[in-house]
Amino acid sequence: MSKHLTKRAEDYSKWYNELIVKADLAENSAVRGCMVIKPYGFALWENMQAELDRMFKETGHQNAYFPLFVPKSLFEAEEKNAEGFAKECAVVTHYRLQSDPDNEGKLRVDPEAKLEEELVVRPTSEAIIWNTYKGWVQSYRDLPLLINQWANVVRWEMRTRLFLRTAEFLWQEGHTAHATKKEAVLEAKQMQEVYATFAEEFMAMPVIKGVKSESERFAGADDTYTIEALMQDGKALQAGTSHFLGQNFAKAFDVKYASKEGKQEYVWATSWGVSTRLIGGLIMTHSDDAGLVLPPKLAPIQVVIVPIYKGEEQLEAISNKVNEFVKELKTKGISVKFDDRDTMRPGAKFAEYELKGVPLRIAIGNRDLQNGTVEIARRDTFEKQTVAQDEVVSFVEKLLIEIQENLHSKALKYREDHITKVATFEEFKEVIEKKGGFVSAHWDGTEETEDKIKELTKATIRCIPNDAIEEEGICILSGKKSTKRVLFAKAY
Repeated sequence: MSKHLTKRAEDYSKWYNELIVKADLAENSAVRGCMVIKPYGFALWENMQAELDRMFKETGHQNAYFPLFVPKSLFEAEEKNAEGFAKECAVVTHYRLQSDPDNEGKLRVDPEAKLEEELVVRPTSEAIIWNTYKGWVQSYRDLPLLINQWANVVRWEMRTRLFLRTAEFLWQEGHTAHATKKEAVLEAKQMQEVYATFAEEFMAMPVIKGVKSESERFAGADDTYTIEALMQDGKALQAGTSHFLGQNFAKAFDVKYASKEGKQEYVWATSWGVSTRLIGGLIMTHSDDAGLVLPPKLAPIQVVIVPIYKGEEQLEAISNKVNEFVKELKTKGISVKFDDRDTMRPGAKFAEYELKGVPLRIAIGNRDLQNGTVEIARRDTFEKQTVAQDEVVSFVEKLLIEIQENLHSKALKYREDHITKVATFEEFKEVIEKKGGFVSAHWDGTEETEDKIKELTKATIRCIPNDAIEEEGICILSGKKSTKRVLFAKAY
């Protein structure tokens, strides 16, 4: 397969799809709308998962696992949640196949093996989890209940795109129960902060923290807190959400606790999640026309070392020196690969690791060995430097930190340059169509106006920023009074 990529400026969507396949992250599967995550892509997900899991446990959460299948009656118990996901549900109706007498060698569903109750393949797990919590919570002593699960979910999407929107995807979903409303709101906000910290510090992806408008909320939530990122094509990506669920699920599943005074009270709930969609966000925040650009803190391979040699004797001498680097780098917690394959030329290897976004590449040849130097190339800027061998490890340590910071700074500058304040609907339309990015505008707070703007421009309210200040203004569409600006954008 040719490694040549479509240019981002020519066709951003095509560039994105090609990059995922050519960089060996994932591919489409035999199941419509589902993907195969390949080892390199899964290694990236594992690194994300490890950091998030650590952050969840540091904030007092524990992992558990709940069934993939949800009885339809349980799924229907919380009406808003059921209605919100109904159109995306895959449903199991039978439990057995049998030989088809009319079509030799084929199988058919056994009509006698119909389930007494249909099972929904989980699009999200609130129903099965809250039905379980009913047996776990009796007293205020059982609270708070802070549970997370790493799982897969199925949402039967009609239009799919690798990582961003697939019929099945991997994610984590936290589900917590609390004695008071105040505790639950603090939990939902805390998890928004955890997600934002992860996005900024590990993904080098700047995000805006805010709350969703009523029509954009999670189905069944009283409030949805979100982190919104901006991709290089000017479209927004909802990168993570945390929901204050009020007592909606507690009432639907009769989850009560005895208070210190002995009174029966409904618990207060939250749920929160991020998914493999983050990999799509990572790709679209940093990558370029040469391939992936990965932040060092999440890159499966942080440093690759490529030997340049003629004959076994030179390779052996280079390998001895390289093995010293590898050992030292690994003791510093740096992931390093020594690519001494003799089936590819050095130039082809350079191109491969450039495509795969490896942050640093070290080249070492016979002359370098004699001179006591190596050549170090960074993926983010393509800069190359000659470095003394005894300085390699300290130099690499510093450079990885610098690359991480540079990627964040570059993405932040792009985001800041693409937040535009507008006063009129004409301005709004022009910015949405020609410039893209986030548009800061006054909105009258009604769903009717929100829907009309979406219908006319395809732009949606991404969030009401947490740091939005009170500001008297006029709604860009209706002309009614407004007290805050909200952020609109076209989104994935």
